[in-house]
Parts: sequence; C-alpha cells; structure tokens
Amino acid sequence: MMRFLITYESNNGDYKTTTLNLSSSATHNGSVCGNDTQAALVAVQFGEGHSWSINITKNNETYQGDFMTLTYNTNDTAVFPDAKRKGPVTIFIKDPAGPVQLNTVFVCHNSFVIEAENITQIFWNVTVQAFVQNGTVSKKETRCPADRPTSAPTVPPTSANATTAPTTAAPPAPTPPKPVENPDTGNYSLKSGNKTCFLATVGLQLNVSQDKPLLININPKTTVADGVCGNTTATLKLNDGNSTLIGFTFAVKNASASVQKFYLREVNVTLLNHLNGSVISSADNNNLSKWDAFLGSSYMCRKEQTLQINENVQVHTFNLWIQPFLVEANKFATAEECLADSDLNFLIPIAVGVALGFLIILVFISYIIGRRKSRTGYQSV
Repeated sequence: MMRFLITYESNNGDYKTTTLNLSSSATHNGSVCGNDTQAALVAVQFGEGHSWSINITKNNETYQGDFMTLTYNTNDTAVFPDAKRKGPVTIFIKDPAGPVQLNTVFVCHNSFVIEAENITQIFWNVTVQAFVQNGTVSKKETRCPADRPTSAPTVPPTSANATTAPTTAAPPAPTPPKPVENPDTGNYSLKSGNKTCFLATVGLQLNVSQDKPLLININPKTTVADGVCGNTTATLKLNDGNSTLIGFTFAVKNASASVQKFYLREVNVTLLNHLNGSVISSADNNNLSKWDAFLGSSYMCRKEQTLQINENVQVHTFNLWIQPFLVEANKFATAEECLADSDLNFLIPIAVGVALGFLIILVFISYIIGRRKSRTGYQSV
C-alpha cells in the first residue's frame, strides 16, 4: 500500500499539504515483467488522472528499483481544491533501496518513507519479486530495515536461595514518571546543486495532547532532512524514523522592498503509525509570523520557544540557529538574536521595578495631599 503527502501552492500564494490516497479502483495498465534486456515496470493509475510507476533493473545476481515516477493532477479539486497551478505535475524520484538477490522476495510490512522535492511517499505492506523465474514465486525473503527486529538487552541470570525463609515485604512505592529531557540538537542543511542553500541547527520536541499528553523528542541521528530552496520561499522537511514528519516553511516579507526580512510562515506536523503508515495526527498552522530577521542574516534563539500549531499540537525548539536564504560558503551569516537571548533582557525586571517604585511614590503623594485637604475642611471659623 502507499499514499502521498503533497505540498502545493494555493491561489492566495500560501503553501498547503494534502494527502493523495491510492483508490480501490486503481489499474495497472502498462506494467511489464521485464527480461534480460528490458527493465521491469510496475505502473499504477488511480483517481482523477494520477499515476505512479517504478522502473526495476537487474544484473546477473540482483534486481533493484531504478527510479519512481509520480504524476498528480491538480485539476482533481477533491484533493487540490485551490491549487494555483492546474494540470498534471510529474516528479521523478531515485529509489534509495538497495539491491535484492534474484529469486528473492522483498517484504516490508512496517511503514517507510521516501521524500523528494514537495512529495512524501509512504509505503507499507509491500511485497515485491521482480524477474520471477519459471513463473514461481520464491520462498526466500529479504526484509526491509523497518521490519528487522532490534536486539533486546541481555538480562544477567540471577540465582535464588532455596533455604531462605520467605519474608513479608512492603509493596514497593510507585515510581514517579521520569521527566522527558530536552532533545538533542541536530544539524540540518539543504543543497541546490552543489551549493548549500539552507542551514538549520535546532533541538525539537513535540507536545501532543490527545487521549493524554505526550512529549516526543526528535532524534537527530534518525532524522533525514529534505526540502526546497527558493528566492522568496523555502521549506525544510524533517523525517524522524518514518514516524514523525515536520515541515517548516519560510517566506520573504515585502519581496519588492529595498530592505527585506524573512520569517517563519508555516509549520506542519504529521505523526504516522509505524506499522501501517496511517496518519495518527496531522496539524498545520500557515498563519505564523515568527523568527524574523533581515535577508542575508540568520536567526538565533538558544532559549526554549513554543510554536502553537493547533489546539492539540505544539512544537518546542531549543538552541535554534537557522538561515533559509542566501547562505554563503556553507556558513551561517551574522545572527539576529531573539529577545530572550538578548543581553538587554535583564533590563525588563529593572524597568518593571522602576515603574512599580514610581507608582508607590504617586500613591504616597496622593495620600498626603488627600490628608491635607481633609484637615483643611475641618478647621473652625
């Protein structure tokens, strides 16, 4: 099974993410089995003018996916109700999976994600054998990394003393829940050709409130960065272990002005069921105005910040340093710091204290004046 998350530009210039599902009426016209001289092709047509295919090649010992092709039709108003661009859009994606031995079935029950440009492909319950020999499906299998079991920690054996008389012990006190630590900081970047066009350093934590509050730390070691750079908009998409997808979209304010600033315009969060790829939770806020800085500089905020995506989802950031435009020499430009990091931040409590002092003095003066007027009113004639 598969589904697609597609980011598209709407009529008012905003970018939205929609879900394209494989319909039950899908057809497979044009699929070929392939041979020693011709590649195999799996082609699927579904919905209102959408199609997907994968080209599979082989050598003497293995077969391997070469590239995928997705064509989605923005004239399908049920999926793209307000798309600015109309008509079919075709995306080519290199298959990142490794080679599979001939006469072996590739199996992947758990979900896995492949991203390219503005597309996120989600697959689960996949079973494939290309170049079947003698018309018989092999009994040998190779599993995807998501299906491979993780080794459990070894528990050292313990011995019990059979001669020890049983004792009555008080029930153990309940263990308080371990607090969630701050997330590790990750370094992410995007390239346009051979040039780095987007830099980000940040620790990310999700706060999801559904049946019960849940804090999720994004692990930089298992997170893959993808996205799109542009002159006036740029998007960074982070995929943590095929289960958590976070997208940050930046835009340029007053693109025609002589002095321009960029800002964070949209954040979308998708939580996936690791077993079947279904969407557990999806949230989007495309009306943000955060993290603004002059174009050509970077934005920094070491202190924790909170982005409210909707009533159930928050994104917490730590040690943030980001530059979505005009990156030079693979380095951050001079940073504009947030107020929380500013050296002037200590002036806020001082200013509040001074204001309260003036207020107390005014109240005291008013009290003295009021008492004098009161005494004057009771003087004898």
